[in-house]
Amino acid sequence: MKVSHRVKGIDISGIRKMFEAAGPEAINLGLGQPDFDTPEHIKKAAIDAINQGFTSYTANLGIPELREAICDKLERENNFRPEEVIVTSGASEALHLALQTLIEEGDEVLVPDPGFVSYSALTRLAGGKVVGIPLGSRLTLEPSMVEEYITPKTKAIIINSPSNPTGGVQSRREIKTLAEIALDHKLALISDEVYEHFIYEGEHVSPACYNENIITVNAVSKTYAMTGWRLGYAAAPKKYIEEMLKVHQYIQACANSIAQKAAHAALTGPQESVALMREEFKKRRRILLEGLSSLGIRCVEPKGAFYAFPEIKNDIEASQRLLEKGVIVVPGTSFGTRGKDHIRISYAAPVEKIEKALKIMEKVLFA
Repeated sequence: MKVSHRVKGIDISGIRKMFEAAGPEAINLGLGQPDFDTPEHIKKAAIDAINQGFTSYTANLGIPELREAICDKLERENNFRPEEVIVTSGASEALHLALQTLIEEGDEVLVPDPGFVSYSALTRLAGGKVVGIPLGSRLTLEPSMVEEYITPKTKAIIINSPSNPTGGVQSRREIKTLAEIALDHKLALISDEVYEHFIYEGEHVSPACYNENIITVNAVSKTYAMTGWRLGYAAAPKKYIEEMLKVHQYIQACANSIAQKAAHAALTGPQESVALMREEFKKRRRILLEGLSSLGIRCVEPKGAFYAFPEIKNDIEASQRLLEKGVIVVPGTSFGTRGKDHIRISYAAPVEKIEKALKIMEKVLFA
C-alpha cells in the first residue's frame, strides 16, 4: 500500500527530532513554549467547565462568548464580527484551514526563509509550491524582496511578526507596504501573530489595519502559557471563514469545549501575567545575548518572541554535538535552506539553565 505523495513530500519537524533525541536531563533550549504555568483564573475556568458538564460538542465556529471576546481583542486592528472568527485547535489548525481553503494544486505560496516549519509543510499538504523569500539584514521580510518573487502563480503570502525562528519584528511601514502589495496583486495575506505580546523593541502591527483581505491567525498558546490547551483562532472576511468552516467541521468538528472556556477567561480576565512573562523574557534575552557576544558568536538582536538565531557554522553538526552534551537547540536548516549556519535558541527557560547552556556551548563549540 502506497502513501500519498503529499505526505511523502514532508518530513518530521526538525524541532521535534532534536527534542525527542534528547535525554531527560537535557537543557531544552529548543522547544518553543513558555516555561510558565497557565494562570490560576484560566485553570479555574476550565475546572468549572468540567464540573458544570460543559463537555459536549460546541458550535463548529466556537462558543459565541469566546468569538465575541476575540472580536473585542481584535477591535484595534479591524471591526471583526463573530461570524468572521473561527475557533480552532491551535494556530496550526488555523493555518491548515487557511491554506486548504486558498490553495489549488501548483499555486505558489511565499513564505519567509528561514521561517516557521509549518508554513512549508502545510503548503505542500495543500498541493501548493513553497517559495522561500530571503530575509533582510534585520532578519525580517523586506517588501521589495517579496514583490520580486511574485509570479502569475502566486496565491498567498505568509508573514510572521514577531518571527519564529529569528525574533524579528516587522516595522509599521513594512506591514503597511506588505498589505498594499497583497491588495495590488490580489493575493491573500496570512498573518501569523501568535507572539504579538512578546515585543521588546518596536510595536506589534497587524496588516488587518490596512487591508481587509487578510487572514489573521493567533492563539492563546504563547501569550497565556497555554500551549497544551490547543486553542487558536482565525479572523478573516466572512467569505473565507465560511469556506474554512467546511474543512474544520470534517477534520475537527469543533475546538475542545473546556479549552474554549479557558480561552474566554484568558482573554477577558487579568492580563498581569502577560506583562510579567514579557519582562522575564526580556531579562533572559539580555543574558543570552551577552553570553553569546562574550563567546564571539554573532547574533542579530531579536526584537520579539523568545528566540535568538545566532550564526553557528555547520549548524546540523553543531546542534548534534551540543545535544550529546545535554543542550537542545535547533539547526537553522530546519527552518529553510537560508537558515544554514545558524541555530535557533529558545530563551523560554530559567536563567540558570541558559547560563549553564552557554558554558557548555563554550566547551563544545570552541574546544
